[in-house]
Amino acid sequence: MTVPNSPDHYPPPPRQTANPAPPRPADSLRRTTSIDVAWPDGPEGQRLFVGRARDYLTGADGTGRTLAEGEFSLRMTEDKTITEIAADPAPEAIAQLIARADPLYLVLDDLSGTALVSAFAWGQWYPERMELLRRRLGGDEDNPVLAQRANVCWGLREGNSGVTGTSLENVADADAGHLRNPADPEGWHAFLEYEGPGFRRARRIDVTREQGLIRIDSAFQDSAKLREGGRVAIHEYNLAATVDAESLEVLTLEPEARILPFRECPGAVHNLARLVGRNLAQVREDVLEMLRGPDGCTHLNDALRALADVPRLVEQLRQPA
Repeated sequence: MTVPNSPDHYPPPPRQTANPAPPRPADSLRRTTSIDVAWPDGPEGQRLFVGRARDYLTGADGTGRTLAEGEFSLRMTEDKTITEIAADPAPEAIAQLIARADPLYLVLDDLSGTALVSAFAWGQWYPERMELLRRRLGGDEDNPVLAQRANVCWGLREGNSGVTGTSLENVADADAGHLRNPADPEGWHAFLEYEGPGFRRARRIDVTREQGLIRIDSAFQDSAKLREGGRVAIHEYNLAATVDAESLEVLTLEPEARILPFRECPGAVHNLARLVGRNLAQVREDVLEMLRGPDGCTHLNDALRALADVPRLVEQLRQPA
């Protein structure tokens, strides 16, 4: 008999990328961010994180220019202790970056999530390490490691396959595609290139204005390098929204789950309706209050929180390209 939380109760998880990014729209502001992770000293050494962010203004004729950009690099131990960090521009205080909706703040805010997920890149380069992880997690619901995951998010609700250990095989087998569109080479900033295993968290937010509306088209992806070339993705969402340009009321939210690890994960998109009618400038606080734990998806929540900077991006649209 099929039980509600068994893997057989759901269709297979989505595994189809939307990449490459669409060409930049005319009269738009595009924010792109990425964090690339590498292991220059081997699997037992510290991880190197390089985060980059850019705001790029495109005019009516399709030409564009960079309005703002930032970069950080840091090293982190296995227990997530930061041992070195540098940023350009070097901020006097993170609070000032928050106030300005600076692109560097967004990519720094993504650091903790990246640190958590990036270890899966080693499993793609050295499958034996992934097998060790599977054995550690096992398939026993009483396993304390699995128990710690319960109700962290929608996909890991108690009883779901990601918690019971019944769906740990092939959680990442989707082709990540290419972020950069050959028809629009300026659509993304430059990425870190490094030999050996590598992980990347990438975000894109396109903002346009028309007839009293702000239109948002955004995307998010976690991916890892493959030894044989190319990349494999484990998380990918697209998110479209319309917002009243004067009141900043969220009028529509259209999430699209493109790539996720477990069958139950896509169900998280249905709770986004709670944010319709809310003020976009308060979306960071609303997400934390309304989509906590098993009511939301960690990665989709991050994509939503990033939209709090959109009002500032709209202001930049008034600048000449």
